[in-house]
Amino acid sequence: MVSSKVEFFVGKGGAGKTTLACAAAIGHAERGRRVLLVSIDQAHSVADALGTRMAHMPGTTPGIHRIAEGFDALEIDSLALLEQRFRDIARLLSAGGGHEHGIDLGALDPAEITGLPGVQELLALGEIVDLAGSDEWDVVIVDCGATADLQRTIAAPASVLGYLERIWPQHERVGAAIGQDLRLAVVVATLERAVSAVSAIRDLLADRDRTGAQLVTVPERVALAEAARTRSALALLGLRLDAVIVNKVLDQLDSASNPTTDPIVRWYTERRREQLEVIGELERAMADVPIIVAVHTGAEPVGLASLGELAGTVCEDFAGGDGAAGDTSPSTVRLESGAGVDSIYAMRLHLPLVDPSSLSLGRAEDDLIVGADGVRQRVRLASVLRRCDVDSAELDGHSLVVRFRPNPDIWPANGDGGPR
Repeated sequence: MVSSKVEFFVGKGGAGKTTLACAAAIGHAERGRRVLLVSIDQAHSVADALGTRMAHMPGTTPGIHRIAEGFDALEIDSLALLEQRFRDIARLLSAGGGHEHGIDLGALDPAEITGLPGVQELLALGEIVDLAGSDEWDVVIVDCGATADLQRTIAAPASVLGYLERIWPQHERVGAAIGQDLRLAVVVATLERAVSAVSAIRDLLADRDRTGAQLVTVPERVALAEAARTRSALALLGLRLDAVIVNKVLDQLDSASNPTTDPIVRWYTERRREQLEVIGELERAMADVPIIVAVHTGAEPVGLASLGELAGTVCEDFAGGDGAAGDTSPSTVRLESGAGVDSIYAMRLHLPLVDPSSLSLGRAEDDLIVGADGVRQRVRLASVLRRCDVDSAELDGHSLVVRFRPNPDIWPANGDGGPR
């Protein structure tokens, strides 16, 4: 079975992310690909952009709508999905036996857990994994929420798995599953299914041959700064950036029919000049990432015909390739100097355009905690670095370099303890 390519369309609210995601879906369909457009933004507007109506279903297949030949769309209601899954789990646990553990899940209202961070995002991503794993579509395009929501969504799988392992390690769960308490065994079995599902989400996001993102922005200086922060955040989270799409760029006027003495023409020309300057800054800052310009069409692009005019611009073959030239693997480790307890190891993290003032580093057991541009990520250390202490850190171009020095109290007496 061939799995679908997955393209996340990300960007600040109001930049036209949903519009361009729809246009890209149309472009894929016009090229003969089977495409599914999925909205995981609770403020759904895919149907509005397409000029149609779609029911919001907690599941997947019942809510899929055929928009055109080879083009399907779905708006996932993650809140309804959360409530549905919670009721299913509560029903399962209630059938597991009569022993009480001090909590009655059946007495809880699903609304009481909707505020738990990351739960809705994980369920929505779990649906994406299932859809992308089928053989029904060649490309799955995901219309995400605003930038902050997207960052939280991508960070959720690794965070949940990491915290779960620390709070209730797998070997302890296995012991509980083979005990005499039937309800506890059911709890463990349910939890293991959840762990498997979250692991599949993490693996999909980390699959750089299959999954990528296209960042939508507008030609404004404030938006340029936001785009830079988003790029560094995506790099820290490990999601490949395929392209930056600059939307709503004014087209070149015909000088022969538009005299420069006209005040409206002068305003338009000056505004376009400012936009081109911003695009030039963006191209210099992200020289290793393709920059696509989507020209302002004048009329609001609603419906298949209007969106089709943008399709050729934004439907590019980035996903599944090598990615942006400078978008390298998330981290590498090498011996920089010395030997034994006098060694210096360097871990290099790809972190382009990061604001140095936003950087923070911490250590928690075998993880390095890196904060940058509003995102905090736990990075699992290579085995050799777990026996080391952080010595120094610096920014080197598009990378964060963290140097480690062996801790003599736990460094092996024999052998060099090199990276594995």
